[in-house]
Amino acid sequence: MLLRKNLGCLHAHHSNIEYIEQAFQNIEKVELVHFVDPGLIQQISKNTDELAFKVKEQLEWMESCDMDAILITCTNYIALLGEEQMELSIPIIKIDEPFFEALCEEKQPQTILFTNSETVEGTMNRLQQYALLHEKSINTKVKVIEKTFELIIQGKKDAYNNAIIQALHDVVGEQQHISVAQLSMVEAARQFEKESGVTIIHPLKLLVKFVMGSVE
Repeated sequence: MLLRKNLGCLHAHHSNIEYIEQAFQNIEKVELVHFVDPGLIQQISKNTDELAFKVKEQLEWMESCDMDAILITCTNYIALLGEEQMELSIPIIKIDEPFFEALCEEKQPQTILFTNSETVEGTMNRLQQYALLHEKSINTKVKVIEKTFELIIQGKKDAYNNAIIQALHDVVGEQQHISVAQLSMVEAARQFEKESGVTIIHPLKLLVKFVMGSVE
């Protein structure tokens, strides 16, 4: 009999659910349970200590719901908490770690695209810490696709994806090694890869393998 694992997924926005569902659609060992708290992302520039307490409280609530592991899909949530604040009796999987692993394997200069400027500082700080911890040297440039993130918040998914694809076309002429940092950007990155043949690193590339290694 196959013993399924309950994986609790903490999202900043409901639009991220479909990306995780698609990634795990053929993985019978994992049952996904989604938790969404969009209010946190709206408060991210305010009291950091209060927000960190709120995220910690959410993780403890998820743990109490009989989860076998927790996947945090928002880098802002991850950046808010220190390692000691993530200590639970079940594994906590951070979506950015397999992404950082892929970035650190690239030896050439690379551009990382964002649509949410509020995510940049926390993500890049964590990337630098990850690289230092693993004794890696990275050469990255950040580009924010301005006036785009509000489109996905408003539910204008097609316009959001089109803006990202256009930005990828603009960047690819000047930089061969490109990544998108946010889960909401994955669909556009995949479409661009299919159309152009250019590889785009994104947060789902290595995630399933990483998660399965954590819940076995």
